[in-house]
Amino acid sequence: MRIAFFDAKAYDKPSFERYGAEHGIKFKFYETKLTEDTAELARNCDGVCTFVNDTLDANVLEKLADLDCRYLALRCAGYNNVDMKAAGNCGLRVCHVPAYSPHAVAEHAMALLLTSVRRIHKAYIRTRDFNFSLNGMTGIDLYGKTVGVVGTGRIGRVFINICKGFGMNVIAYDKFPAKDADFPYVSMEELLAQSDIISLHCPLTDETRHLINCETIKLMKKGVIVINTSRGALIDAECLLDGIKSRQIGAACLDVYEEETDYFFEDLSGHILNDDILARLISMPNVIVTSHQAFLTEEALSNIAETTVLNLVQLHDENACPNELIWKDGEIVHGK
Repeated sequence: MRIAFFDAKAYDKPSFERYGAEHGIKFKFYETKLTEDTAELARNCDGVCTFVNDTLDANVLEKLADLDCRYLALRCAGYNNVDMKAAGNCGLRVCHVPAYSPHAVAEHAMALLLTSVRRIHKAYIRTRDFNFSLNGMTGIDLYGKTVGVVGTGRIGRVFINICKGFGMNVIAYDKFPAKDADFPYVSMEELLAQSDIISLHCPLTDETRHLINCETIKLMKKGVIVINTSRGALIDAECLLDGIKSRQIGAACLDVYEEETDYFFEDLSGHILNDDILARLISMPNVIVTSHQAFLTEEALSNIAETTVLNLVQLHDENACPNELIWKDGEIVHGK
């Protein structure tokens, strides 16, 4: 198989080249993102491999189908950027990587939280200038604090276990509660009202878009810390900014951002950032932003490449893949 690999970064290539060679798949790596204008690069390829910020709307998918592409291999868990109905109509077979390393994302969420509450980022900058003053560096204990976890899939459950290790009280909300949970589920309203820290680990759907908005922020404890390592559009960024300015939100730890497509994964140093909301968030002393790097560990990169390659092999050779996403009767179902 020949697969056009879009939005390629240096850290992607080694694992995909290794696993691809083992299974007879040749990846053509392109640094550009997949859009309607760049879809032509997939000509003479059996499919494409894409990431979270590639454009996969009906126009792009129809163009891929016209180029005789058969496979759309997402090297990520989320598929909110895919027009699944259009993919089905075009005959494109879509697969994703549902779990590559829940530990990577959950550990990054805790790293952001610890960095924020213990002022690690400020201490690093200060001591680099040989400033060893502790003024303004007072943090808080996590022990005994209540953390509200929204979404208790693989990543959410790992994050919960980490929080328990710190002696934190855990409450959770999920539309589909786990039957074997060893933590209490509460309503979303209760979670907002009771949590000292709120961490988002749910997928982006029409129902969860702007889950954190101007109204839900009003329901939160004053001074709450908000963590998002899932999808940017779970939070209305403008409302988040207003919540921080009003001191309702005490701190924000963000690995994702609602309008990140043109910014994250790119080196824009020396450029003027056109997104005023993102620029203002980054400028605030109680906001930490990382560039969608929660997934970025050696283990996760290897797992992503291996799973993506096996997905393609199963679709091509066996005509069946458990990680296939199928549009059927107006909803998405998983393959076998």
